[in-house]
Amino acid sequence: DRLMLRRAINNLLSNAVRHTPEGGQIRAIADDSDVASITLSVENTGETIAPEQLPRLFDRFYRASASRQSTGEGAGLGLAITRSIAHAHGGEVFAHSDKGLTRFVLTLPA
Repeated sequence: DRLMLRRAINNLLSNAVRHTPEGGQIRAIADDSDVASITLSVENTGETIAPEQLPRLFDRFYRASASRQSTGEGAGLGLAITRSIAHAHGGEVFAHSDKGLTRFVLTLPA
């Protein structure tokens, strides 16, 4: 479903924009070198997310920390929706955060 995949990608990009500090960097990388899957990575500089919080980022309404909460923006559903879309298409999404760089990786079957 092209529209739903677009929404998942938009959620990842919007999240990166929302949580990248002024002067920070965002990078999106599409990789189709694996014949079985396509991977999209969206990474941004900014506050590191604690390892124990990473799995919960995809829970509905979960916020990693008070400093990552944006007043008036989002309802804490974007990443949960992204995970549901990935699963509906036979894919997966996960997050990694270390030393001021956070990366979300969406993998879908080719």
